[in-house]
Amino acid sequence: MSVSAQSAPGTRVLIVDDEDNQRSGLSNMISGWGFVTDTAKDGLEALEKIETFEPQVMLTDMMMPRMDGSELMKKLLERGSRMPVIVITAFGNIETALTTTHDLGAFWFLEKPIQGRILRFLLERAASQTKLAEEAEGLRRQLSYQGVLGELVGSSEPMQQVFSLIRQVAPTRAAVLITGESGTGKEIVARSIHALSPRAKGPFVAINCAAMPETLMESELFGHEKGAFTGAVERRAGCFELAQGGTLLLDELAEMPIGTQAKLLRVLEDSRVRRLGGKNETLVDVRVIAATNRPPEDAIKKGQLREDLYYRLNVFGLELPPLRRHLEDIPALAEAILNDMNQKHGIRVTGFDPEVLVRLQRHSWPGNVRELRNVLERSAIIVGSGTIGPQHLPATLGGFAGSTQSATPSASAASTQSTSAPAVAPAGEGVVIPVGTKVEQAEKSLILMTLAHTKNNKTRAADILGISLKTLFNKLKEYGSAAPLSPDAES
Repeated sequence: MSVSAQSAPGTRVLIVDDEDNQRSGLSNMISGWGFVTDTAKDGLEALEKIETFEPQVMLTDMMMPRMDGSELMKKLLERGSRMPVIVITAFGNIETALTTTHDLGAFWFLEKPIQGRILRFLLERAASQTKLAEEAEGLRRQLSYQGVLGELVGSSEPMQQVFSLIRQVAPTRAAVLITGESGTGKEIVARSIHALSPRAKGPFVAINCAAMPETLMESELFGHEKGAFTGAVERRAGCFELAQGGTLLLDELAEMPIGTQAKLLRVLEDSRVRRLGGKNETLVDVRVIAATNRPPEDAIKKGQLREDLYYRLNVFGLELPPLRRHLEDIPALAEAILNDMNQKHGIRVTGFDPEVLVRLQRHSWPGNVRELRNVLERSAIIVGSGTIGPQHLPATLGGFAGSTQSATPSASAASTQSTSAPAVAPAGEGVVIPVGTKVEQAEKSLILMTLAHTKNNKTRAADILGISLKTLFNKLKEYGSAAPLSPDAES
Protein backbone atom coordinates (compact mmCIF):
# COMPACT_ATOMS: atom_id res chain seq x y z
CA MET A 1 0.00 0.00 0.00
CA SER A 2 1.67 3.20 -1.19
CA VAL A 3 0.52 6.70 -0.37
CA SER A 4 1.92 10.19 -0.76
CA ALA A 5 1.42 13.11 1.57
CA GLN A 6 1.92 15.38 -1.41
CA SER A 7 -1.68 14.75 -2.47
CA ALA A 8 -3.05 16.51 0.62
CA PRO A 9 -0.55 19.11 1.87
CA GLY A 10 -2.04 21.49 4.39
CA THR A 11 -5.27 19.54 4.87
CA ARG A 12 -6.71 20.43 8.29
CA VAL A 13 -7.35 17.44 10.59
CA LEU A 14 -9.13 17.73 13.96
CA ILE A 15 -8.16 15.00 16.46
CA VAL A 16 -10.74 14.29 19.18
CA ASP A 17 -9.70 12.05 22.09
CA ASP A 18 -10.01 12.28 25.87
CA GLU A 19 -6.54 10.80 26.50
CA ASP A 20 -3.80 13.46 26.51
CA ASN A 21 -1.03 11.12 25.36
CA GLN A 22 -3.17 9.75 22.52
CA ARG A 23 -4.05 13.25 21.32
CA SER A 24 -0.50 14.57 21.36
CA GLY A 25 0.93 11.40 19.83
CA LEU A 26 -1.53 11.39 16.96
CA SER A 27 -1.05 15.12 16.40
CA ASN A 28 2.74 14.79 16.15
CA MET A 29 2.52 11.80 13.81
CA ILE A 30 -0.10 13.32 11.49
CA SER A 31 1.64 16.71 11.41
CA GLY A 32 4.79 14.92 10.27
CA TRP A 33 2.92 13.73 7.18
CA GLY A 34 2.19 17.29 6.08
CA PHE A 35 -1.26 17.77 7.60
CA VAL A 36 -2.29 20.71 9.80
CA THR A 37 -3.73 19.49 13.10
CA ASP A 38 -5.68 20.69 16.10
CA THR A 39 -7.05 18.69 19.03
CA ALA A 40 -10.11 18.48 21.28
CA LYS A 41 -10.65 16.43 24.43
CA ASP A 42 -14.31 15.57 23.76
CA GLY A 43 -17.24 16.19 21.43
CA LEU A 44 -18.27 19.49 23.01
CA GLU A 45 -14.82 20.99 22.59
CA ALA A 46 -14.69 19.60 19.06
CA LEU A 47 -17.87 21.47 18.11
CA GLU A 48 -16.27 24.69 19.36
CA LYS A 49 -13.03 24.02 17.48
CA ILE A 50 -14.92 23.40 14.24
CA GLU A 51 -16.12 27.01 14.21
CA THR A 52 -12.59 28.45 14.22
CA PHE A 53 -10.31 25.69 12.89
CA GLU A 54 -12.70 24.60 10.11
CA PRO A 55 -11.26 21.07 9.72
CA GLN A 56 -11.51 19.19 6.44
CA VAL A 57 -11.15 15.74 8.08
CA MET A 58 -11.93 14.59 11.63
CA LEU A 59 -10.38 11.74 13.62
CA THR A 60 -12.41 10.91 16.74
CA ASP A 61 -12.47 8.40 19.56
CA MET A 62 -15.79 6.76 20.45
CA MET A 63 -15.74 6.65 24.25
CA MET A 64 -15.37 10.15 25.76
CA PRO A 65 -16.95 12.06 28.68
CA ARG A 66 -19.50 14.88 28.20
CA MET A 67 -20.08 14.04 24.50
CA ASP A 68 -18.91 10.79 22.89
CA GLY A 69 -18.08 10.12 19.24
CA SER A 70 -21.57 8.94 18.29
CA GLU A 71 -23.25 12.04 19.69
CA LEU A 72 -20.62 14.24 18.03
CA MET A 73 -21.37 12.70 14.64
CA LYS A 74 -25.10 13.14 15.17
CA LYS A 75 -24.51 16.85 15.81
CA LEU A 76 -22.43 17.08 12.64
CA LEU A 77 -25.24 15.46 10.63
CA GLU A 78 -27.78 17.88 12.10
CA ARG A 79 -25.59 20.75 10.91
CA GLY A 80 -25.41 19.31 7.42
CA SER A 81 -21.65 18.70 7.63
CA ARG A 82 -20.12 16.63 4.82
CA MET A 83 -16.70 16.35 6.49
CA PRO A 84 -15.20 12.82 6.39
CA VAL A 85 -14.89 11.35 9.90
CA ILE A 86 -12.55 8.49 10.81
CA VAL A 87 -13.65 6.73 14.01
CA ILE A 88 -11.16 5.23 16.48
CA THR A 89 -12.41 2.35 18.61
CA ALA A 90 -10.99 0.04 21.26
CA PHE A 91 -11.17 -3.73 20.97
CA GLY A 92 -14.64 -4.97 21.83
CA ASN A 93 -16.42 -1.96 20.38
CA ILE A 94 -16.25 -3.11 16.76
CA GLU A 95 -20.03 -3.55 16.55
CA THR A 96 -20.55 0.02 17.77
CA ALA A 97 -18.01 1.28 15.26
CA LEU A 98 -19.71 -0.56 12.41
CA THR A 99 -23.06 0.87 13.42
CA THR A 100 -21.53 4.35 13.55
CA THR A 101 -20.01 3.92 10.10
CA HIS A 102 -23.27 2.71 8.61
CA ASP A 103 -25.88 4.81 10.39
CA LEU A 104 -23.97 8.03 10.99
CA GLY A 105 -21.99 8.09 7.77
CA ALA A 106 -18.47 7.78 9.16
CA PHE A 107 -15.77 7.59 6.49
CA TRP A 108 -14.03 4.59 8.14
CA PHE A 109 -13.11 3.15 11.52
CA LEU A 110 -9.81 2.04 13.02
CA GLU A 111 -9.21 -0.32 15.92
CA LYS A 112 -6.68 0.54 18.60
CA PRO A 113 -3.70 0.29 18.63
CA ILE A 114 -3.56 2.40 15.47
CA GLN A 115 -1.24 1.39 12.65
CA GLY A 116 0.33 4.53 11.23
CA ARG A 117 0.55 3.23 7.67
CA ILE A 118 -3.19 2.51 7.52
CA LEU A 119 -4.14 5.77 9.25
CA ARG A 120 -2.05 7.76 6.80
CA PHE A 121 -3.68 6.03 3.85
CA LEU A 122 -7.17 6.73 5.20
CA LEU A 123 -6.35 10.39 5.87
CA GLU A 124 -5.10 10.74 2.30
CA ARG A 125 -8.28 9.18 0.94
CA ALA A 126 -10.50 11.33 3.16
CA ALA A 127 -8.59 14.48 2.14
CA SER A 128 -8.99 13.51 -1.51
CA GLN A 129 -12.75 13.12 -1.02
CA THR A 130 -12.93 16.55 0.61
CA LYS A 131 -10.98 18.11 -2.24
CA LEU A 132 -13.31 16.60 -4.85
CA ALA A 133 -16.35 17.84 -2.92
CA GLU A 134 -14.87 21.34 -2.70
CA GLU A 135 -14.10 21.33 -6.44
CA ALA A 136 -17.66 20.22 -7.21
CA GLU A 137 -19.01 22.98 -5.01
CA GLY A 138 -16.73 25.47 -6.74
CA LEU A 139 -18.04 24.35 -10.12
CA ARG A 140 -21.60 24.63 -8.89
CA ARG A 141 -20.99 28.17 -7.71
CA GLN A 142 -19.11 29.08 -10.85
CA LEU A 143 -22.19 28.19 -12.88
CA SER A 144 -24.09 30.87 -11.01
CA TYR A 145 -21.92 33.48 -12.70
CA GLN A 146 -23.53 32.45 -16.00
CA GLY A 147 -26.85 33.86 -14.86
CA VAL A 148 -28.34 30.99 -12.83
CA LEU A 149 -28.18 30.45 -9.09
CA GLY A 150 -30.52 27.71 -7.93
CA GLU A 151 -34.00 28.86 -8.93
CA LEU A 152 -32.80 32.44 -9.49
CA VAL A 153 -32.17 33.64 -13.03
CA GLY A 154 -30.49 36.83 -14.20
CA SER A 155 -27.28 37.97 -15.88
CA SER A 156 -27.97 41.69 -15.39
CA GLU A 157 -25.78 43.75 -13.08
CA PRO A 158 -28.47 44.09 -10.33
CA MET A 159 -29.03 40.32 -10.23
CA GLN A 160 -25.32 39.50 -10.37
CA GLN A 161 -24.89 41.73 -7.31
CA VAL A 162 -27.61 39.72 -5.56
CA PHE A 163 -25.89 36.45 -6.55
CA SER A 164 -22.58 37.73 -5.20
CA LEU A 165 -24.14 38.65 -1.84
CA ILE A 166 -25.84 35.24 -1.61
CA ARG A 167 -22.55 33.46 -2.23
CA GLN A 168 -20.83 35.56 0.44
CA VAL A 169 -23.39 35.09 3.20
CA ALA A 170 -24.52 31.50 2.53
CA PRO A 171 -21.53 29.68 4.12
CA THR A 172 -21.80 31.77 7.33
CA ARG A 173 -24.19 31.56 10.28
CA ALA A 174 -25.20 35.23 10.04
CA ALA A 175 -28.85 36.29 10.21
CA VAL A 176 -30.10 37.79 6.94
CA LEU A 177 -32.80 40.40 6.31
CA ILE A 178 -34.16 40.33 2.75
CA THR A 179 -36.08 43.38 1.58
CA GLY A 180 -37.84 44.10 -1.69
CA GLU A 181 -41.23 44.59 -3.29
CA SER A 182 -43.81 41.80 -3.35
CA GLY A 183 -43.13 39.27 -6.06
CA THR A 184 -39.37 39.86 -6.35
CA GLY A 185 -38.50 36.37 -5.08
CA LYS A 186 -37.54 36.84 -1.44
CA GLU A 187 -38.40 33.26 -0.45
CA ILE A 188 -36.45 31.90 -3.43
CA VAL A 189 -33.41 33.90 -2.27
CA ALA A 190 -33.81 32.50 1.25
CA ARG A 191 -33.98 28.95 -0.14
CA SER A 192 -30.87 29.62 -2.24
CA ILE A 193 -28.96 30.80 0.84
CA HIS A 194 -30.03 27.63 2.65
CA ALA A 195 -29.09 25.40 -0.30
CA LEU A 196 -25.59 26.88 -0.53
CA SER A 197 -24.98 26.75 3.22
CA PRO A 198 -23.52 23.98 5.40
CA ARG A 199 -27.12 23.46 6.59
CA ALA A 200 -28.31 22.37 3.14
CA LYS A 201 -29.15 18.86 4.36
CA GLY A 202 -31.17 20.28 7.26
CA PRO A 203 -34.80 21.42 7.07
CA PHE A 204 -35.95 24.69 5.53
CA VAL A 205 -39.06 25.99 7.31
CA ALA A 206 -40.96 29.10 6.19
CA ILE A 207 -43.70 30.94 8.05
CA ASN A 208 -45.73 33.81 6.61
CA CYS A 209 -46.30 36.24 9.45
CA ALA A 210 -48.96 38.13 7.47
CA ALA A 211 -51.10 35.03 6.91
CA MET A 212 -51.04 33.86 10.54
CA PRO A 213 -53.74 34.94 13.04
CA GLU A 214 -52.23 36.76 16.00
CA THR A 215 -53.68 34.23 18.43
CA LEU A 216 -51.80 31.38 16.73
CA MET A 217 -48.54 33.13 15.94
CA GLU A 218 -46.69 32.24 19.15
CA SER A 219 -47.88 28.64 18.98
CA GLU A 220 -46.62 28.33 15.41
CA LEU A 221 -43.25 29.81 16.28
CA PHE A 222 -42.53 28.29 19.68
CA GLY A 223 -44.93 25.31 19.91
CA HIS A 224 -47.25 24.43 22.78
CA GLU A 225 -47.94 21.77 25.37
CA LYS A 226 -51.18 19.85 25.61
CA GLY A 227 -53.80 21.96 27.39
CA ALA A 228 -51.81 25.20 27.05
CA PHE A 229 -54.93 26.88 25.66
CA THR A 230 -58.39 26.00 24.42
CA GLY A 231 -57.99 23.68 21.47
CA ALA A 232 -54.48 22.52 22.38
CA VAL A 233 -55.41 18.84 22.47
CA GLU A 234 -51.86 17.59 21.99
CA ARG A 235 -48.25 18.70 22.29
CA ARG A 236 -46.93 20.43 19.17
CA ALA A 237 -43.43 21.52 18.17
CA GLY A 238 -43.06 25.04 16.80
CA CYS A 239 -41.18 26.25 13.74
CA PHE A 240 -37.94 26.73 15.67
CA GLU A 241 -37.90 23.09 16.73
CA LEU A 242 -38.97 21.92 13.27
CA ALA A 243 -36.08 23.88 11.73
CA GLN A 244 -33.49 22.38 14.11
CA GLY A 245 -30.15 22.16 12.31
CA GLY A 246 -31.54 24.08 9.33
CA THR A 247 -32.99 27.44 8.34
CA LEU A 248 -36.14 29.31 9.41
CA LEU A 249 -37.61 31.99 7.15
CA LEU A 250 -39.79 34.63 8.83
CA ASP A 251 -41.60 36.09 5.83
CA GLU A 252 -43.36 39.48 6.11
CA LEU A 253 -41.66 40.14 9.44
CA ALA A 254 -43.23 43.60 9.87
CA GLU A 255 -46.67 41.94 10.10
CA MET A 256 -45.74 40.04 13.26
CA PRO A 257 -47.44 41.35 16.44
CA ILE A 258 -45.16 43.56 18.55
CA GLY A 259 -45.61 41.32 21.62
CA THR A 260 -44.48 38.28 19.67
CA GLN A 261 -41.52 40.24 18.30
CA ALA A 262 -40.27 40.76 21.86
CA LYS A 263 -40.41 37.01 22.57
CA LEU A 264 -38.75 36.29 19.23
CA LEU A 265 -35.88 38.61 20.12
CA ARG A 266 -35.21 36.68 23.32
CA VAL A 267 -35.12 33.38 21.43
CA LEU A 268 -32.66 34.83 18.94
CA GLU A 269 -30.39 36.04 21.74
CA ASP A 270 -30.53 32.89 23.91
CA SER A 271 -31.08 30.19 21.25
CA ARG A 272 -33.62 28.65 23.62
CA VAL A 273 -37.33 28.05 23.06
CA ARG A 274 -40.05 27.42 25.64
CA ARG A 275 -43.31 26.00 24.35
CA LEU A 276 -46.54 27.71 25.43
CA GLY A 277 -47.59 26.10 28.66
CA GLY A 278 -44.20 24.44 29.07
CA LYS A 279 -41.75 24.64 31.97
CA ASN A 280 -38.53 23.62 30.25
CA GLU A 281 -36.53 25.36 27.57
CA THR A 282 -35.14 23.64 24.48
CA LEU A 283 -31.79 24.60 22.97
CA VAL A 284 -32.20 25.25 19.23
CA ASP A 285 -29.61 25.52 16.48
CA VAL A 286 -31.43 27.45 13.75
CA ARG A 287 -30.32 30.02 11.22
CA VAL A 288 -32.93 32.76 10.90
CA ILE A 289 -33.65 34.64 7.69
CA ALA A 290 -36.29 37.37 7.72
CA ALA A 291 -38.02 39.08 4.80
CA THR A 292 -40.29 42.08 4.40
CA ASN A 293 -41.79 44.06 1.52
CA ARG A 294 -42.00 47.18 3.67
CA PRO A 295 -39.05 49.56 4.10
CA PRO A 296 -37.84 48.58 7.61
CA GLU A 297 -37.19 52.19 8.61
CA ASP A 298 -40.81 53.11 7.83
CA ALA A 299 -42.11 50.09 9.75
CA ILE A 300 -40.01 51.11 12.78
CA LYS A 301 -41.34 54.68 12.69
CA LYS A 302 -44.92 53.40 12.51
CA GLY A 303 -44.38 51.08 15.45
CA GLN A 304 -44.83 47.94 13.34
CA LEU A 305 -41.28 46.65 13.80
CA ARG A 306 -39.14 46.70 16.93
CA GLU A 307 -35.91 48.55 16.34
CA ASP A 308 -33.86 46.12 18.46
CA LEU A 309 -35.27 43.15 16.54
CA TYR A 310 -34.43 44.88 13.26
CA TYR A 311 -30.79 45.35 14.27
CA ARG A 312 -30.61 41.76 15.54
CA LEU A 313 -31.81 40.37 12.21
CA ASN A 314 -30.16 42.88 9.89
CA VAL A 315 -26.69 41.45 10.37
CA PHE A 316 -26.55 41.02 6.61
CA GLY A 317 -29.03 43.06 4.57
CA LEU A 318 -29.97 41.99 1.05
CA GLU A 319 -32.28 44.11 -1.12
CA LEU A 320 -33.91 42.59 -4.22
CA PRO A 321 -34.39 44.84 -7.26
CA PRO A 322 -37.86 45.17 -8.82
CA LEU A 323 -38.19 43.58 -12.26
CA ARG A 324 -38.46 46.98 -13.95
CA ARG A 325 -34.81 47.58 -12.99
CA HIS A 326 -33.53 44.49 -14.82
CA LEU A 327 -35.84 44.07 -17.81
CA GLU A 328 -32.93 42.61 -19.79
CA ASP A 329 -33.32 39.42 -17.73
CA ILE A 330 -36.85 38.81 -19.02
CA PRO A 331 -35.89 36.53 -21.97
CA ALA A 332 -33.95 34.18 -19.64
CA LEU A 333 -36.64 34.40 -16.96
CA ALA A 334 -39.35 33.68 -19.52
CA GLU A 335 -37.48 30.61 -20.78
CA ALA A 336 -37.04 29.24 -17.25
CA ILE A 337 -40.70 29.88 -16.39
CA LEU A 338 -41.80 28.22 -19.64
CA ASN A 339 -39.83 25.09 -18.78
CA ASP A 340 -41.55 25.00 -15.38
CA MET A 341 -44.98 25.40 -16.96
CA ASN A 342 -44.36 22.56 -19.42
CA GLN A 343 -43.52 20.24 -16.54
CA LYS A 344 -46.27 21.52 -14.26
CA HIS A 345 -49.13 21.29 -16.77
CA GLY A 346 -47.84 18.58 -19.12
CA ILE A 347 -47.87 20.90 -22.13
CA ARG A 348 -45.38 21.38 -24.99
CA VAL A 349 -44.84 25.08 -25.53
CA THR A 350 -41.59 25.50 -27.44
CA GLY A 351 -40.85 29.22 -27.24
CA PHE A 352 -41.89 32.80 -27.94
CA ASP A 353 -42.55 34.95 -30.96
CA PRO A 354 -39.91 37.74 -30.95
CA GLU A 355 -42.69 40.32 -30.62
CA VAL A 356 -43.77 38.68 -27.35
CA LEU A 357 -40.38 39.26 -25.76
CA VAL A 358 -40.42 42.87 -26.99
CA ARG A 359 -43.78 43.46 -25.35
CA LEU A 360 -42.75 41.71 -22.14
CA GLN A 361 -39.75 44.02 -21.87
CA ARG A 362 -41.93 47.11 -22.40
CA HIS A 363 -44.19 46.34 -19.46
CA SER A 364 -43.47 47.94 -16.06
CA TRP A 365 -44.34 44.77 -14.05
CA PRO A 366 -45.73 46.22 -10.81
CA GLY A 367 -46.17 42.64 -9.60
CA ASN A 368 -42.56 41.82 -10.49
CA VAL A 369 -41.46 38.24 -11.31
CA ARG A 370 -44.63 36.82 -9.76
CA GLU A 371 -46.73 38.81 -12.23
CA LEU A 372 -44.51 37.70 -15.12
CA ARG A 373 -44.91 34.09 -14.05
CA ASN A 374 -48.71 34.41 -13.87
CA VAL A 375 -48.89 36.04 -17.32
CA LEU A 376 -46.73 33.36 -18.91
CA GLU A 377 -48.56 30.53 -17.15
CA ARG A 378 -51.87 31.80 -18.55
CA SER A 379 -50.37 32.20 -22.03
CA ALA A 380 -48.75 28.75 -21.96
CA ILE A 381 -52.03 27.10 -20.95
CA ILE A 382 -53.86 28.89 -23.79
CA VAL A 383 -51.26 27.77 -26.36
CA GLY A 384 -50.84 24.20 -25.12
CA SER A 385 -48.19 23.45 -27.74
CA GLY A 386 -46.12 25.44 -30.19
CA THR A 387 -45.10 29.07 -29.81
CA ILE A 388 -46.57 31.83 -27.65
CA GLY A 389 -47.54 34.77 -29.87
CA PRO A 390 -48.71 38.34 -29.14
CA GLN A 391 -52.32 37.19 -29.42
CA HIS A 392 -51.82 34.94 -26.37
CA LEU A 393 -50.81 37.80 -24.07
CA PRO A 394 -53.29 39.79 -21.94
CA ALA A 395 -54.83 42.60 -23.99
CA THR A 396 -53.51 45.34 -21.72
CA LEU A 397 -49.93 44.08 -21.34
CA GLY A 398 -47.50 46.91 -21.94
CA GLY A 399 -50.33 49.11 -23.18
CA PHE A 400 -50.80 47.08 -26.34
CA ALA A 401 -53.86 45.21 -27.54
CA GLY A 402 -53.10 41.50 -27.88
CA SER A 403 -53.42 41.08 -31.65
CA THR A 404 -56.86 42.39 -32.41
CA GLN A 405 -55.54 44.91 -34.93
CA SER A 406 -56.09 44.18 -38.57
CA ALA A 407 -52.96 43.37 -40.54
CA THR A 408 -54.12 45.71 -43.31
CA PRO A 409 -55.43 49.12 -42.24
CA SER A 410 -58.30 50.77 -44.03
CA ALA A 411 -57.66 53.38 -46.67
CA SER A 412 -58.94 56.15 -44.42
CA ALA A 413 -56.67 55.01 -41.62
CA ALA A 414 -53.68 54.91 -43.97
CA SER A 415 -54.56 58.39 -45.13
CA THR A 416 -54.74 59.64 -41.57
CA GLN A 417 -51.39 58.02 -40.74
CA SER A 418 -49.73 59.67 -43.72
CA THR A 419 -50.99 63.17 -42.93
CA SER A 420 -51.23 63.32 -39.15
CA ALA A 421 -48.49 65.08 -37.15
CA PRO A 422 -46.19 62.77 -35.19
CA ALA A 423 -47.14 62.15 -31.57
CA VAL A 424 -43.46 62.09 -30.63
CA ALA A 425 -41.35 65.17 -31.21
CA PRO A 426 -37.54 65.31 -31.37
CA ALA A 427 -35.83 66.91 -28.38
CA GLY A 428 -32.05 67.06 -28.66
CA GLU A 429 -30.71 63.53 -28.18
CA GLY A 430 -34.10 62.18 -27.09
CA VAL A 431 -37.80 62.53 -27.80
CA VAL A 432 -40.76 64.18 -26.09
CA ILE A 433 -44.02 62.26 -25.66
CA PRO A 434 -46.96 64.57 -24.90
CA VAL A 435 -49.25 63.51 -22.07
CA GLY A 436 -52.31 61.77 -23.44
CA THR A 437 -50.55 60.24 -26.44
CA LYS A 438 -51.80 56.75 -27.21
CA VAL A 439 -49.15 54.06 -26.99
CA GLU A 440 -49.85 52.82 -30.52
CA GLN A 441 -49.35 56.31 -31.97
CA ALA A 442 -46.18 56.88 -29.92
CA GLU A 443 -44.78 53.58 -31.15
CA LYS A 444 -45.59 54.45 -34.78
CA SER A 445 -43.98 57.88 -34.53
CA LEU A 446 -40.86 56.49 -32.88
CA ILE A 447 -40.44 53.88 -35.62
CA LEU A 448 -40.90 56.42 -38.42
CA MET A 449 -38.50 58.89 -36.78
CA THR A 450 -35.88 56.15 -36.40
CA LEU A 451 -36.26 55.25 -40.09
CA ALA A 452 -35.78 58.91 -40.98
CA HIS A 453 -32.67 59.02 -38.79
CA THR A 454 -31.19 55.96 -40.57
CA LYS A 455 -32.24 57.30 -44.00
CA ASN A 456 -34.65 54.40 -44.35
CA ASN A 457 -32.06 51.74 -43.54
CA LYS A 458 -34.46 49.24 -42.03
CA THR A 459 -31.82 46.82 -40.78
CA ARG A 460 -30.14 49.61 -38.82
CA ALA A 461 -33.49 50.95 -37.59
CA ALA A 462 -34.50 47.52 -36.27
CA ASP A 463 -31.20 47.27 -34.38
CA ILE A 464 -31.68 50.70 -32.81
CA LEU A 465 -35.29 49.92 -31.84
CA GLY A 466 -34.34 46.51 -30.41
CA ILE A 467 -36.84 44.62 -32.55
CA SER A 468 -36.51 42.03 -35.29
CA LEU A 469 -36.50 43.02 -38.95
CA LYS A 470 -39.63 40.90 -39.42
CA THR A 471 -41.43 42.84 -36.69
CA LEU A 472 -40.40 46.15 -38.31
CA PHE A 473 -41.80 45.01 -41.67
CA ASN A 474 -45.07 43.98 -40.02
CA LYS A 475 -45.35 47.37 -38.33
CA LEU A 476 -44.73 49.22 -41.58
CA LYS A 477 -47.34 47.06 -43.25
CA GLU A 478 -49.83 48.07 -40.56
CA TYR A 479 -48.94 51.72 -41.13
CA GLY A 480 -49.58 51.35 -44.87
CA SER A 481 -45.92 51.93 -45.80
CA ALA A 482 -44.39 49.94 -48.64
CA ALA A 483 -41.98 47.26 -47.40
CA PRO A 484 -39.06 46.07 -49.57
CA LEU A 485 -39.12 42.58 -51.00
CA SER A 486 -35.69 41.76 -49.56
CA PRO A 487 -35.10 41.88 -45.77
CA ASP A 488 -31.62 43.24 -46.46
CA ALA A 489 -32.82 46.14 -48.56
CA GLU A 490 -31.47 49.45 -47.40
CA SER A 491 -34.41 51.58 -48.49
